[in-house]
Amino acid sequence: MARRVEPDPTTWWDRYGHRLHPRPTEAGSESPSEVDRFDPHSLLRPRDPAPDRGWRRLVHTGSLGRINPGPGPAQLVAEDRLVRIRTPLDGPHRVAITSIKGGIGKTTVTAGLGLAMADHRGDRVLALDANPDAGTLADRTSGESGATVRDLLNDLAHVDSWTALSRYTSLAGRLHVLASEQDPAAGEAFSRDEYLRVDALLGRFLSLILTDSGTGLVHSAMAGTLEAADSLVVVGAPTVDGAGRASKTLDWLVAHGYGQLVAQAVVVLSQDRASAEVDGARVHAHFASRCRAVVELPHDPHLATGGRLDPGRLRPATRDAFLVLAAAVADGFPNG
Repeated sequence: MARRVEPDPTTWWDRYGHRLHPRPTEAGSESPSEVDRFDPHSLLRPRDPAPDRGWRRLVHTGSLGRINPGPGPAQLVAEDRLVRIRTPLDGPHRVAITSIKGGIGKTTVTAGLGLAMADHRGDRVLALDANPDAGTLADRTSGESGATVRDLLNDLAHVDSWTALSRYTSLAGRLHVLASEQDPAAGEAFSRDEYLRVDALLGRFLSLILTDSGTGLVHSAMAGTLEAADSLVVVGAPTVDGAGRASKTLDWLVAHGYGQLVAQAVVVLSQDRASAEVDGARVHAHFASRCRAVVELPHDPHLATGGRLDPGRLRPATRDAFLVLAAAVADGFPNG
């Protein structure tokens, strides 16, 4: 069988190109019209965004789409919030969630923030329990704590892939959770150097790392947490002691060289312990003058149980508050 001779590239267009497109224009002449260019997006007729809530949605649905009043202000705000949450990251970003006072809702905030971030981002998000005293982050999220950060430390030299790392984490929705050591007598407290070793490994495989730190600011793991942190979330409450401890947390951080972290911090005020005798507006204004953003987390019966956090059982205002928090944190990303 005779071998097929390929056409000469220098004469191909003259011989065959006119069958596909008009001949190319000469240098300096008018460029081909837009009609000559293939743009797949131009094949779709433009459609106005449909409303997803309120009377606008009822009108749009009732008219079978013939009447479209468009999205309302609340929908536009919600859509903008999601755009902010999805801010891309070029490398790992570490967020430390801390408070000088225990029982203030720090683990709840870590869980809610992590679930909101993981649910609306396309990259890997992990929440790490760095509490040296048997933290409860895994109990509040995935409900599993079979493998812990101590197990990961013991096998650190052998973890060289995401598949290997995932054996030490559990899942809550799309959120990866790394539990703290649950037996206080199992070994030494989680130290600064151990935290930094784990953090370096996590940074190889994850985009966003949320650290639920232990109570107080002077334990060793907290030193590693602050050293590695890119962003800070401080948890308080609109009460005299809750606001006072959160303010003292900021004071301590500034005094120890973390002033820039404080200036860009987000303060969360948990309303679970709110009091009508406290001027909440003044508490909010105090922290707004010291930090980049203040988010108020409303009281929610589901959160008050202290059990596993199920986003589907939260009140709408609480779900929105966690999204507001996630957007505020994302505003501090390098590309935010």
